[in-house]
Amino acid sequence: MGSLKRTTTYTSREFNQDAGGAKRAAEEGPVYITDRGRPAHVLLSIDEYRRLTEPAASIVDLLAMPHDDGADFEAVPIRITLKPTDFS
Repeated sequence: MGSLKRTTTYTSREFNQDAGGAKRAAEEGPVYITDRGRPAHVLLSIDEYRRLTEPAASIVDLLAMPHDDGADFEAVPIRITLKPTDFS
């Protein structure tokens, strides 16, 4: 789990008057921009935006283990025997 980010809220008027301050605040966490008291937009740093929008690794990629972390693993076959169930 990631660290907690500081959330900042600007009204539309405050944002228009201090866009630079909003940009600086976005480096610390999301900046909510409200319109008539309701959240209308969110300003994020480009790094946070890219982190949120990068494609998630597929299970196939995760299981491919492309790097050697030194862990020894040997798959052991298992045998599963199915037995009929009596529903009477």
